[in-house]
Amino acid sequence: MDNCKDPWDILTGLLLLENVMTGPDLAAINAAAATLQDAVIATPVLPLTSARWDGVLPDCASVMLKLELFQQAGSFKARGAYLGIVGLDAAQRAAGVVAASGGNHALAVAWAAQAAGVDALICMPRGVDPARIAGCEALGAKVALYDDMAAAFAAMNDAANKGRTLMHPFEAPHMVLGSATCGLEYATQAPDLDTFIVPIGGGGLISGMACAIKQARPDAEVIGVEPFGADSMFRSLAQGTPVTLDRVATIADSLGAPLALPDTFGIVQHYVDRIVRIEDADMLRAMDIYQSILRITAEPACAASLAAIIGPLRDDLKDRHVGIIACGSNISLTRYADLMAAL
Repeated sequence: MDNCKDPWDILTGLLLLENVMTGPDLAAINAAAATLQDAVIATPVLPLTSARWDGVLPDCASVMLKLELFQQAGSFKARGAYLGIVGLDAAQRAAGVVAASGGNHALAVAWAAQAAGVDALICMPRGVDPARIAGCEALGAKVALYDDMAAAFAAMNDAANKGRTLMHPFEAPHMVLGSATCGLEYATQAPDLDTFIVPIGGGGLISGMACAIKQARPDAEVIGVEPFGADSMFRSLAQGTPVTLDRVATIADSLGAPLALPDTFGIVQHYVDRIVRIEDADMLRAMDIYQSILRITAEPACAASLAAIIGPLRDDLKDRHVGIIACGSNISLTRYADLMAAL
C-alpha cells in the first residue's frame, strides 16, 4: 500500500457507484482488480473430474471449483476489506477502523489493517471459534468480546460514532467491488461456465460476483444458496423488499446474516436468477465430501455451493457447465470435529 501516492483519489471513482442498484461496471471492476493485483491472490480453479467424484456430482457437462478459501486471511472478504482500507484518507487512517464479525470479515479487516499500518478494533461474540479470535489478535487487531452479535454490532456502532471508520461486512461499495473482482476473475479463468452457484450471507459476495459475471457473460445463470435457517435474501426477493428475520438458526455462522439491506438486495434483485435453500445437514454432507476427496477442512459456508448442486439443484443441472466456489474457511479442528459429530 505504501506505493499508492493517494489511494483515496485512486479509489473514489470505483467506490462511488453510479447506480448502486446495479453495482460497479466492468471498468470499475477491472480498475479494482489492478489495485488488488499485488495484494491478494488470484485463487485457482479446479475441475472436479477425477473418478472419486463419480456418483457424487449431478449429471453436469462439467463442474469447476474456485478455491477462494486460499485467499489472504482465508476468504473472499480480503478483497473488499483491502479496498476499504486503501480508500481511507489520512485522518481516517489515524483514527483507525472498527468491524463487528464472528469470523471471516473480522480476519479480513485485521489483515488489511495490518498491511496498511492502521489500528483495527474487532467486536466479536464470546461464543465464536477461539481460532478466529486468536487469528485476529495475531494480525495485530484489538479484539473486544461481547455476549452476542447484537451487542458486538452495538459496540461497533459506538466506536464508529467516536471516530473510527466502520467497516461493514457486506453493505458497502468496497465490499461489493471486492467480490466483483472475484466474479470477473472466475468468469475469465473458466470461460465455458454457464451456471454459477454462490453462497449468500448478507449478500456482499453474490451481489459483487453476479454483477461482474452478468456483465461479462450475460447469458450465464447465477444461482444463490442460503440455509433455511438464515434465508433473509430468499424472503426479501419473495416480498420485493429487504426483510429482517425474527431469528437465525444455522450452523453456518458465516451465512447467518439476520437481514438483507437495500444496496446489496437491489443488486441481487437485478442480477441473480434465483435462490435455493439448503439444510444444515446438506452442508455437513458436503463438508465430509470435501474432506474425503480433496482433504479440504471446510467450514459450513465454504461447502454451501457443493451442498446445493448435490442437493436441491441436482436435477436442474443436466448438461450444464457449472461453477461452484469454496468461498473461505476459517475453522478450528475442534469446531470442525464438533460439527461433524452430528453427521
